Amino acid sequence: MTCASCAARVERRLNKIDGVDASVNYATELARVTAPLAISLEDLTREVEATGYQVIPPPP
Repeated sequence: MTCASCAARVERRLNKIDGVDASVNYATELARVTAPLAISLEDLTREVEATGYQVIPPPP
């Protein structure tokens, strides 16, 4: 991410999904996302990638 508005754009996109609560931190380039079980990591990844960013899931 290159600026705080980039983080805000990703956060807004994720928060538009019903039941999702997302917070994106520009400084750390990390997102904390809570979502219903019906929403998969792949669903969330597609939304982030649609904004032009890559998702790197945390290690298990």
